[in-house]
Amino acid sequence: MRYQGLTDFLNTGAKVLAKGPVAMIFVEDLVEVESTITHHQNAGFAELLVFSPDALELPDELERVIHRIPYSTTRTGALEHAVNKIIEVAPGTWLYYCFNAEYLFHPFCEARSIGELVAFHAEERRDAVLTYVVDLYADDLAQHPDAVSLEHAYLDKSGYYALGRKDELGEIKDRQLDFFGGLRWRFEEHIPPVRRKIDRISIFRAQKGLRLRADHTFNDEEYNTFACPWHNNVTATIASFRTAKALKSNAGSTFDIPTFKWHNSVQFDWSSQQLLDLGLMEPGQWF
Repeated sequence: MRYQGLTDFLNTGAKVLAKGPVAMIFVEDLVEVESTITHHQNAGFAELLVFSPDALELPDELERVIHRIPYSTTRTGALEHAVNKIIEVAPGTWLYYCFNAEYLFHPFCEARSIGELVAFHAEERRDAVLTYVVDLYADDLAQHPDAVSLEHAYLDKSGYYALGRKDELGEIKDRQLDFFGGLRWRFEEHIPPVRRKIDRISIFRAQKGLRLRADHTFNDEEYNTFACPWHNNVTATIASFRTAKALKSNAGSTFDIPTFKWHNSVQFDWSSQQLLDLGLMEPGQWF
């Protein structure tokens, strides 16, 4: 289904948000859009909203399974604006957002759907799932100058760390951490400080008054916690080429980076087990 824009969708198509989970995919360029849509379709999302430029062309079989919303995703604040508008009309629905060339993995995703994940999480009295954005990159930048290759994707197997998140008074917030690592850590001289975190609350249940902020956190502080007070919860991973693409497309960094590979690079096998083994997500009490 195609719409004229976000306002048209909110006026005529918002009824599709009644049953979740719903994925929102924000298309920043034309790289791996089809694979992103297909991956999340296979993950079990009830509906897929694709915010995209008019230049995007998709096969008919994909056009039939998505709700396509023309949208300029690259302007400042575009993501938060769209997500918050969807939140307003979908109270109680589980939502998820990502960009193109990003792929969601959760524990046991090969056998369990995203619907099963959020159902279990709701039973744990949790309304948000912490996700780590783990950078993917092609091994050979001469062969893949945009740093994107599904067949030759690598990631860092170590180099991740967390710091206590502080409030306005400098006090550590309860059960909140800022996570770092990957390309944003190794090439931090090319990344503004405010964009170096790799944590994102990308799976959440909409509620009245909830607002997504520019730093990928919410105005409800409990949504920003990594676990409930009594035990660890499920976390998930977004395997993402987004940072690699940006570093290689930016004239200020591309010539400084002949390769992203280093001694801690390992080929990504596109499995949840690999991410679990590397400690890049955890099952919590979901066995």
